[in-house]
Order: sequence, then C-alpha cells, then structure tokens
Amino acid sequence: MAKEQLQVLNALDVAKTQWYHFTAIVIAGMGFFTDAYDLFCISLVTKLLGRVYFHVPGSEKPGTLPPSYSSAINGVALVGTLAGQLFFGWLGDKLGRKKVYGITLMLMCLCSVASGLSFGSNPKSVMITLCFFRFWLGFGIGGDYPLSATIMSEYANKKTRGAFIAAVFAMQGFGILAGGIFAIFISAAFDARFPSPSYAEDPIKSTIPQADIIWRIILMVGAIPAALTYYWRMKMPETARYTALVAKNTKQAAADMGKVLQCEIQEEEPPQTAATTTTTTTTTTWGLFSKEFASRHGLHLLGTTTTWFLLDIAFYSQNLFQKDIFSAVGWIPPAKSMNAIQEVYKIARAQTLIALCSTVPGYWFTVFLIDRIGRFAIQILGFAMMTIFMFALAIPYKHWTHPDNRIGFVFMYALTFFFANFGPNATTFVVPAEIFPARLRSTCHGISAAAGKAGAIVGAFGFLYLAQNTDPKKTDQGYPAGIGVKNSLIVLGVINLLGMFCTFLVPEAKGKSLEDMSRENEDDEEISV
Repeated sequence: MAKEQLQVLNALDVAKTQWYHFTAIVIAGMGFFTDAYDLFCISLVTKLLGRVYFHVPGSEKPGTLPPSYSSAINGVALVGTLAGQLFFGWLGDKLGRKKVYGITLMLMCLCSVASGLSFGSNPKSVMITLCFFRFWLGFGIGGDYPLSATIMSEYANKKTRGAFIAAVFAMQGFGILAGGIFAIFISAAFDARFPSPSYAEDPIKSTIPQADIIWRIILMVGAIPAALTYYWRMKMPETARYTALVAKNTKQAAADMGKVLQCEIQEEEPPQTAATTTTTTTTTTWGLFSKEFASRHGLHLLGTTTTWFLLDIAFYSQNLFQKDIFSAVGWIPPAKSMNAIQEVYKIARAQTLIALCSTVPGYWFTVFLIDRIGRFAIQILGFAMMTIFMFALAIPYKHWTHPDNRIGFVFMYALTFFFANFGPNATTFVVPAEIFPARLRSTCHGISAAAGKAGAIVGAFGFLYLAQNTDPKKTDQGYPAGIGVKNSLIVLGVINLLGMFCTFLVPEAKGKSLEDMSRENEDDEEISV
C-alpha cells in the first residue's frame, strides 16, 4: 500500500449497498445455516439413539446413551470444529480466502450424508462410525467461521459492515429453526404412518424399527442447503483486500472489485524504490508471534478469545441440553409416557419454539442495531442481561418448577437466548473479522473462534455431569451425582459476568475502516517516512 489507502479499498469502504452484498450474505450465510443445522440437530436425536441402540430389557425407563457415548456424540463435532477453525483460518491467510472456501463446504456436505449412513454390526460400531464422520463434519464447519467472516468483512463498506457480517452469522438461527421444524415434520409423519404405544404400555413396541431411519434422515438433510450454494461460492472472486494487501496485486484487486461494484476502478502499483522496499520488509511482515503484534493486538486477541470462550460455555451448555431443562420443569412429558417418535417430536417442538421466539429475533436485532449502537454496547448489554436472567432462574429455582410457573420459566429461559444472540453470540463473531491486519485476519478469527469452541466443549461435556441431581438415586443412568440444575445455572451466571468484564479488552470498530482498526495505515506512514 502507498501512503494513502489504495483506491480500491476506498471504493469498498464508501460503496453503496448493492445487490452483490446481499448475494454474498446468502452465499456465505448458507454455510452457517448448514453449520447450525448440523451442530444442533444432534441434540434432537440423542434420546432416540438411546432408545434404538441401548434398550435395557425390564427397565422402567427407556434406554439412554451411556455417558461416554453421549459425551462423544455431542462433543466430537465441537472438537472437529475447533481443529478446523485453527487449520482453515491459517490456510485462508496463506493461500487466500477463495481457494479454501469451497473445500469447507464440500466437506460439510459429504460428512452430513456420511453421518446418516453410519452403520455397524452392533451399537458400539454405529456410534464409533457416527463420531468419526461428525468429527470431520465439524472440521469443515470450523473452516467456515474464519473464512465467511473474513470474506464478508473484506467485501463490505465501513458503514454497514457490522450488519453484513452479523447477517451471515444470523443464518445460524434459521439453521437451528429449520432443524427443529424438519424434525417435527418427519417425526409427525412417521408417527402417523407407524403408530405405536408408549414405553409404559409396551417397552418393545414403543420403539418401531423405522425409528432407526428417522435420525439418519434428520442428519443427512443438512447437506442439501450447502450443496445448493456450492457453485456460487466457487464463482466469488478473491477479496480485494487479500489480493491487494497480502498478494500485492493491486491491479487484479481493482479489476475484481470493479466487476463486483459495477464501476471502473483504476489502481496503479505504487512506485518501488530501494528505500521503500527495505522499509516494507521491516515494518509490514511481522507475524502472529512477534513483539509488534503483541504490542498492537495482543490485548485485542486476548479479549476476543476470552469473551468467545466464556460465552460459548454458557451458550452451548444451554442449547445442546435445553431438552433436559425442559424435562426438569415438566415442559416435556416423562419419557416413559411417550413412544420413541413422540419424544423426538416433543423435543423438536420445544427447541423450535425457543428458536422462533428468542434465538432468531435476537440475531436480527443485532443485524439492525450493530452499526447504530456499536459492537461494544451490544456485547455488554447481552452479557449483563444473560447474567441477570441466569440468576433470576437459579435463585428461586423451586418456584419455577411448580406446575403453575413452568411457562414463566420457559419465558425467562428464552430471554437468555434472546440476549445471547442480541449480544455476545453475534458480536464475538463480528469483531475478530474487523480488528486484525489482512495478512493475519483469518488466522486471528480462527484462533478466537477456536477459543469459543473450547468453551463449547467445556459447556457441552461439563453440563452433562454438573446438571445431574445431587441425589445419586435420581441421576440419569450411568451418571454420577452432580450439583443440580439450580447450581449449574448459578455457575453459568458467574461465567456471563466474567464475559462482560473481558469485553473491555475489545475495541469498538463501528464506522471505521478495516485498515484503521488493524493499524495498517500506520505502516504506510512509516513506509512514507
């Protein structure tokens, strides 16, 4: 870059919102639609897997997944996602965003289908095969985080950049909603076609042979929306910021963005002299582990990683296991009063209502307000309200378990999801794509997202055990006594409070160019001197 910003970057920063921006949101967003569907649909079928593969003859309760299998099935995709975020984040900076963008989508499509085709001669082999494919599914999903966020941030103008990135992430809400709606549809259709008694009436006949098909269909359908957008993802040009700032080809960047913005952008390579060449080498090639990065962005990276880590502990422990909370307060009937398919229907209905009433609206509140009130304000508000509602649920927990107060509990619980999504769940995704240099942007976003998935793993695995009843006789089969739902909610409230304090490490990017936030313009001033 020359002393002043490259003309192509200025053109992007001040460009009016065009049809291509919305096209990019849909193309990138469908990846996140698939991400959310694939990550969260497993919580719709874990109870069914227990009934199908782990029925205990003579037991008063339907079969459930053993703790080791439940932890593995729920957590293995998160482990894969963490690995994919780190790997593809790094690869996106090394090879370019576009070159690896299609790989992640294809991996998601193939592994979604393969997950539904997990067969074996016994329950253990089926679960192992399922875990294998869900790990690689998560690996592909992980790559979509840094690449989609970086691509959208580098395409957008500085006035509406936050809304565009948040809109890509908001497609997660529709993915969660679609998973619930499809599970309702497919379970209702099978229950009507193959009626069966409840478990209490007939433990064997309550789980029909066709139940083994239902969970496979639910998992495989996640491949469809991603596959539909593969062609258009491959047609997207490389981002101008990568081409100009990392690949150092300003003419190609100008040509690509001229087509996108439907205007002519002429950009000449800056004149090179011995002095400028030397200075560029010494001032703009510092890496992630350099003192220069630590002094400029060390606290920023600490802020983005800690806030995302803390947020995902709370968010995933709620989202993956909300069916257990609904059961605890009686919103989902006792398992033995339903057949296997009816249980899928009830769980899907509860999760769909939460997504429809709180998750989806929360995402889009962020989209509409993030460039008006800023990222910092939304994140502080979200963490604060999540803390308040967690404590409001936990402290008078016995009050909420009373049959007359169950709807109030669900309403309060839904508000925590609303403020998670109109809050840190969206902003932690947006901010890392705005505040780091172009040559490290995808890597740093991947590191931040991986920290979030580490928190998700803590939440997903930890909540399985923590939320168990304090009385060993009342725990789920195979689980030790835990601290109970009430104390678990208190722990989550404290975690949200810590997240609010860590937000103060993250700078506000509203209305500023990416080069101003990353301080790449300071490098230009040093070069000119």
